[in-house]
Amino acid sequence: MKPATIEAYNDAQADADRAICQALRQVIDRELPDAESKIWHAHPVWFLEGNPIVGYSKLKTCVRLLFWSGQSFKTPGLAVEGTFKAAEKRYTALPQIDETALTAWLAEARDIQWDYKNVVKNRGRLERLR
Repeated sequence: MKPATIEAYNDAQADADRAICQALRQVIDRELPDAESKIWHAHPVWFLEGNPIVGYSKLKTCVRLLFWSGQSFKTPGLAVEGTFKAAEKRYTALPQIDETALTAWLAEARDIQWDYKNVVKNRGRLERLR
């Protein structure tokens, strides 16, 4: 059964992955207090004004942190993901989380946004919001 809340999602993970998820959630909630957070497509995602900003998901071998506009960030450390503007960081252990880098990425996520909310309406074309 799919979890209905972020807490339920995190609780469903194995101990090491749960620790990573909980740490990521704590920093994201602290740095994006005005973001709406919910389970979206079966994973925790944070939105600003309806636009997805950041989320994480449990993959087979790691927990993936995804920034929808991450390819436009200046702070290093993210890998290209997909064909749009997304970038990711993968974690297999709690000590791998660099809170300084994570905080910088979250600040950039607020300031640098591509319009994923309207990507279908715009026929697959992304437009820069900020």
